Amino acid sequence: MTVLVTGGTGFVAGWTIEQLLRQGYDVRTTVRTRHPAVPGDYEVVRADLTSDDGWADAMKGVRYVLHVASPLSGDDDLIGPARDGTLRVLRHAVDAGVERVVMTSSCAAATPPPGSTGSFDETVWTDLGGLKLDEYRRSKVLAERAAWEFMRDKETTFTTVLPGAVLGPVHSMENLGSVRVVGRLLDGMPAVPRVGLNIVDVRDVADLHLRAMTAPDAAGERFIAVSEFMWMADVARTLDLPARQLPDFLLRAFSLVSKELRPLVPMLGRSCTHSHAKASRVLGWQPRPARTTVLDCAASLR
Repeated sequence: MTVLVTGGTGFVAGWTIEQLLRQGYDVRTTVRTRHPAVPGDYEVVRADLTSDDGWADAMKGVRYVLHVASPLSGDDDLIGPARDGTLRVLRHAVDAGVERVVMTSSCAAATPPPGSTGSFDETVWTDLGGLKLDEYRRSKVLAERAAWEFMRDKETTFTTVLPGAVLGPVHSMENLGSVRVVGRLLDGMPAVPRVGLNIVDVRDVADLHLRAMTAPDAAGERFIAVSEFMWMADVARTLDLPARQLPDFLLRAFSLVSKELRPLVPMLGRSCTHSHAKASRVLGWQPRPARTTVLDCAASLR
């Protein structure tokens, strides 16, 4: 049977393709421009989230779709392509009679209100009016909301996977997302902000997508994909690196002139965690320890 993985050049997509091939699936993947970095015997087709071109052909003979593609965080406009691109993929999947679509969302779509503490599950939906999220995180929330609305009452079943900060070994130095945090620490970051990460291994994220793809009980469900919460200072210590704390007021000041730092400001001091209990209970998913993921990520980058 054939599985279509969208966004084949991405970090998560690469590991997902590798695991699908290892389990004997026929794999097809979509790319915008360059060829995926993952070696293997699978089909590569051109299709862009911003255009209908290529999607009907990409869906031919496909049983499952893993919609992993998302606009890059460096793109000028993210919200429109993320939401409209998701709806485009879903529409073509439904028209082609695909059995199930699993979409990669984000824990950003399940963020509790400011000041919340404790552990939170998939019943939480981010209130965009109460959080100052960057455009990338806003795009993930709006895309997942639009997807659930569109897939209501469709014969094609639908599931979403909500990863935290995805780390782990890399296939290439492109589209690294959260891995850049570890890269900056290795490059000698002089001080770390008081920011925490709900870490998950990219290999475990891929595994959860495959479990959600075939499990009958996964239809119509959201699954959070996290392992453990770690402060950035603890990540640095795990790597035997200096863990000097950057004062909050300095990060806020630097963010006024650095677009790259602005997304960190709402995360300062937030220690709320996400629970993977549902994925473990329903799908038997067990992520590896965050420390292992951090060390494997650093070894890969080095």
